[in-house]
Amino acid sequence: MPRKSPVSSKQKGADRVGDMLVPLYRLPEESFVSSEITIRRALAPEKTIVLNWVKSHFSQGWADECDVAFSRAPVSCYLAVSGEELLGFACYDATLKNFFGPTGVKEDARGQGIGKALLLRSFHAMRESGYGYGIIGSAGPVDFYEKALGAIAIPNSKPGIYKGMLRQN
Repeated sequence: MPRKSPVSSKQKGADRVGDMLVPLYRLPEESFVSSEITIRRALAPEKTIVLNWVKSHFSQGWADECDVAFSRAPVSCYLAVSGEELLGFACYDATLKNFFGPTGVKEDARGQGIGKALLLRSFHAMRESGYGYGIIGSAGPVDFYEKALGAIAIPNSKPGIYKGMLRQN
């Protein structure tokens, strides 16, 4: 399902490209440090809580993709948690192998570096799984991905894998 961007697509250039490619052999180091927020892999018993949260903050389609991430071993979904509060999530290998997303941060928690921390943790996990490159499908905040990961547009990738996908009216 096309990604919702936490920032206006027009502001960040989402109309410029479809998918983006990320070379995993030159990822920036993870540098997110917070005494209050933890970035960690989701646990299977959290599945219902996470899926309900994703559906209520984003969409049913994203919850469906996240559900697939919970079927992977290990689970291919990372969470940003403060105490017992879920602030954000990021999945990979959900819609397709080697694809990043969906990902999102709760609206009132944005601007703290949580999205970038989830992004980097996910791409490092993809590299640790043996991938050389990662794909951001139907990239939303293009400028963010370019800056954070050195992602580049994949020519002729719009509408990509989502072409002809069934959608609710």
